[in-house]
Amino acid sequence: MSLYQKEFDTKAGKMVGICDETHLLLLHFNDKYSLEKETEKIKQTLNEDISSENHEILDKLEQELSLYFDGKLSEFSVPINFNIGTHFQQKVWNALCDIPYGETISYKQLAENINQPTAFRAVANANGKNQLSIIVPCHRVIAADGSLGGYSSGVDRKEKLLAIESGLNV
Repeated sequence: MSLYQKEFDTKAGKMVGICDETHLLLLHFNDKYSLEKETEKIKQTLNEDISSENHEILDKLEQELSLYFDGKLSEFSVPINFNIGTHFQQKVWNALCDIPYGETISYKQLAENINQPTAFRAVANANGKNQLSIIVPCHRVIAADGSLGGYSSGVDRKEKLLAIESGLNV
């Protein structure tokens, strides 16, 4: 199995994607504080080096990101894999995928959605470890008081992503 990496220019900044032969494994803004650590974890877990060769998954992702940032795509079709992460994290990430485009929920609601209503702090922690930004829409989770809360790639980016999804011109 080989790993492939590509950098993308988006309206919210440069992003980096990593895939194997069949699935996207990582998508982050290239200035995310944990990007290097997460990239190393993928390489070590899969015991593979990363190539900068083109790959059809990354080419498709680039097209879909462009459409998303233009407000013309609400659902990604690039195949994804949560190969790195605990059972709990994967449960949270799957629940994130159920949040409809253009909508938001609170961390508390997300915890309730996975039948662990008191685990909202653990849910927030798992949300922050999401390896597939935008595609697994962790940006759609906000604080219970309606404020944006945190976002590992910056609250300004979270605000921009939510604006795109609400149909605002950004």
